[in-house]
Amino acid sequence: MSQQNFDVVVIGTGPGGEGAAMQATKLGKSVAVVERFRRIGGGCTHWGTIPSKALRYAIFQLTSVTQNKLFREAGIKPQLSFAEMRRSASSVIEKQVDMRLSFYERNGVPVFYGSAAFVDPHTISIQGEFGGKRQLHANQFVIATGTRPYRPADIDFSHPRVHDSDTILDLEDTPRSITIYGAGVIGCEYASMFRNLGCKVNLINTRAKLLEFLDDEIIDALSYHLRDRGVIIRHNENYDHVEPHADGVVLELKSGKRIKTDILFWAAGRSGNSDTLGLQEIGIEPNSRGQIPINDDFQTGLEHIYAVGDVIGPPSLASAAYVQGRYAAHHMINGSCERAMISDIPTGIYTSPEISSLGKTERELTEAGVPYEVGHSMFKNLARAQITGQTVGMLKLLFHRETLHILGIHCFGANASEIIHIGQAIMSQPGDQNSLRYFVNSTFNYPTMAEAYRVAALNGLNRLF
Repeated sequence: MSQQNFDVVVIGTGPGGEGAAMQATKLGKSVAVVERFRRIGGGCTHWGTIPSKALRYAIFQLTSVTQNKLFREAGIKPQLSFAEMRRSASSVIEKQVDMRLSFYERNGVPVFYGSAAFVDPHTISIQGEFGGKRQLHANQFVIATGTRPYRPADIDFSHPRVHDSDTILDLEDTPRSITIYGAGVIGCEYASMFRNLGCKVNLINTRAKLLEFLDDEIIDALSYHLRDRGVIIRHNENYDHVEPHADGVVLELKSGKRIKTDILFWAAGRSGNSDTLGLQEIGIEPNSRGQIPINDDFQTGLEHIYAVGDVIGPPSLASAAYVQGRYAAHHMINGSCERAMISDIPTGIYTSPEISSLGKTERELTEAGVPYEVGHSMFKNLARAQITGQTVGMLKLLFHRETLHILGIHCFGANASEIIHIGQAIMSQPGDQNSLRYFVNSTFNYPTMAEAYRVAALNGLNRLF
């Protein structure tokens, strides 16, 4: 069996793997990457972030036309199947794959396709799709293998009416009704999308609130708008069993409720892709969900082997995975890294409307006894929102009453995931440069959604006097 030697081998080509590989090669190391699928990009590019957000935008375009009075009066009413809208993502995926492949080619990083498994702490074996084997030896490794949907053994995922996030995008037709079990980020995002397509949506939440890590006011806003759109939300429920039939799926809950819909979408948790890596051979023990334990610098139990991205658990964001990969590469090569790189990572949740947040919530600040105040800007009062018709939402700033330092930013509404970065830039500044007064003393283009920062800052300052 042939063996090649590298300074660093990265397993996985999603955001975490790409960040680690590119950073390590820029720092002068010989790097190789391993990808078990036929094309690079990982779940983010092929099953998760890119295709789902492309689908979301296609749905947004469709609903914008169908709800526009001008088009209705002209008799324009487009009819597109789920599969037709899904195909709009294909060109985006192709462009992403070509672009990312060029990164490796330009930087002289070879890509080995196949399933990797550790033979010893410094060697992996790669099993190719057609049976070929090779070994790679390296001084250091980065594991960035991502996750897959968690599938309970008692549910028949081979049934055509039972889906998870890896298979839901393969639907040919738009279902009339759908039950989504699991109200995490994925469940809430798809609940918005299917409801915007006119589906009857049941959203089953195993907890007391939606997305409990968010600020309570944002949680309440999301719950209200989902319900206002017609989504049925059921909290504190757990499944007993699933009965797939030719004409639909029955979900029986432990509370005794029976819900029958055309489709069941299982969105309750994910498992780390660590079970085939041979980690037991080198003394690394993932937890029950396949997540790999790491220290604060992303090192596993073996200090020369790092793990980044979704395979280590929360926050499970593509953006976080990328910077974790860069951090790991810096740390393994230089012995240290600036921790600001991995702190204060904003969330981006692509429900309708969007949600994005950064920093502390009111609940956390209250529990910590921090003297804070709140500044609000309601989108319905902004000229830009009135022009575009996207008036649902708000920007909420949490700041220290005495220093005026920004402590948290929470946005709900159109373009929230873009707007958040204006506040992020100020919040990351040192000392007194992180101040609410920046938004009061700066000029924002008018009319823009960015103007929400000035409005929210003035609203907050008015509460102090």
